[in-house]
Amino acid sequence: MRILHIDTGRQMRGGQWQVLRLLNGLAAAKVDNILLAPGGSPLFEKAASAGIDAQPVTPMNLLAPADLVHAHDARAHTLAAVAGRRPLVVSRRVAFPIHPGRLHRWKYSRAAQYVAVSDFVKQVMEAAGVPGDRISVIYDGVPPLPPSAGGDRILAPQPSDDKPASLYPPGVHFAAELEKELHSAAMFLYLTRCEGLGSGILLAMSAGVPVIASKIGGIPEIIRHEWNGLLVDNTSESVAAAIRRLREDPEFARLLAGRARRTIEEKFSLDMMVQKTLALYQQVPG
Repeated sequence: MRILHIDTGRQMRGGQWQVLRLLNGLAAAKVDNILLAPGGSPLFEKAASAGIDAQPVTPMNLLAPADLVHAHDARAHTLAAVAGRRPLVVSRRVAFPIHPGRLHRWKYSRAAQYVAVSDFVKQVMEAAGVPGDRISVIYDGVPPLPPSAGGDRILAPQPSDDKPASLYPPGVHFAAELEKELHSAAMFLYLTRCEGLGSGILLAMSAGVPVIASKIGGIPEIIRHEWNGLLVDNTSESVAAAIRRLREDPEFARLLAGRARRTIEEKFSLDMMVQKTLALYQQVPG
């Protein structure tokens, strides 16, 4: 099987890490992959370094022979649809509503199957008229990380439009390299106004770092409040109370962290993500 993957992101965010992990997992399963990504982008460079056939996104490369095309972001979806690529699988990671215009309706009619990163995202797509039988929920997968050694820092993801710095209390450290910096974190704070799932949360859970996260979007599909993490409203009072609770009750924090690591093993492993995606490819009509 030969899969043409398209990702147009120019930064190495959660979606790009998932594409890289999927590519590596599919390659290990003897699937032939081509990645189209912006030349020089972090994903392009990392994939090429891993031995993946990485090529720049060009009109000619969009027509490369493949058994199936997988578009991993909204612009990739548009490019594949305009190029007339079929069969087409499209991943949707974001939780905001789909625009109701005619162009978007045409675009969303082109894919044989959609991969929603959570049940919440699937519901958003169904509300926009995408048939539920064309949407498969496949959760992100993350690697098993070494257990955190702990520390004093409250770690958080890099700010973005959905996760502005203004949501966070003073003293939070915004991680430049999240996977590495989790090793010395006391807790992980993930506050957002809109979220499809939250792969950064999964990484923190894999490292056994207690998580405090917004009660929004697909996050409650990861975090079960007071069982493997804490869910909060986006208010300074709710966030401060959760931080104080973990600081004042380290045994409770350790209990959450241990359950979180088991959650990753049971529901959000890399192998599960790769195998479910491969099974989906094999079910898409040629």
